[in-house]
Amino acid sequence: MTKPQSDDLDAVRMVVDALGGFDAKEQERIIRWAREKLGLGQPIAVSPISAPTPQSTANVATGQPGGARSQDIKTFIASKSPQSDVQFATAVAYYYRFEVPESEQKSAITAEDLQDAARKADRDRLTKPSQTLVNAYHQGLLDKAGERGAYSVNTVGENLVAMTLPASGTNAPQSQRRGKSRSQKKPFSKRAPKK
Repeated sequence: MTKPQSDDLDAVRMVVDALGGFDAKEQERIIRWAREKLGLGQPIAVSPISAPTPQSTANVATGQPGGARSQDIKTFIASKSPQSDVQFATAVAYYYRFEVPESEQKSAITAEDLQDAARKADRDRLTKPSQTLVNAYHQGLLDKAGERGAYSVNTVGENLVAMTLPASGTNAPQSQRRGKSRSQKKPFSKRAPKK
């Protein structure tokens, strides 16, 4: 028995059905992730999946997909409230790639961009911003970009910023020890030798 050949329109229907419950911003992100997963390049022009509305037409005309995205970096960082310098670096890379007007977008950030973002967001300056970017890279949130010292947000970092931040629940630092510390453990005592 031969397997029936897949129809392109059936595949389109399945994709549209799967994305139907998401808003336009989420649809764009899901499609971008699927393209990366399949190893496809970025499209030249993106057409909306659903019928255009006056709002989505205006967004396409202004180059801002998915809604009004021209909030400043201070507001964006405050809304995401990153709990560490690595999360902050990832949020900054995300902001410059997706949240600014198209003319100001950056596909990658450097240590200088990170320090400038800290200044604009009223955050303490980083002592070693280039090391923070390296740490974010080693945690799998950023990828190395073309030039030395430049990093771009990857899909894992996008997921962190778009879906996880702001973190809900406790704000306890991750460096807390589990169990008793050395000072709380019973001191070692030598037993007298058996006679």
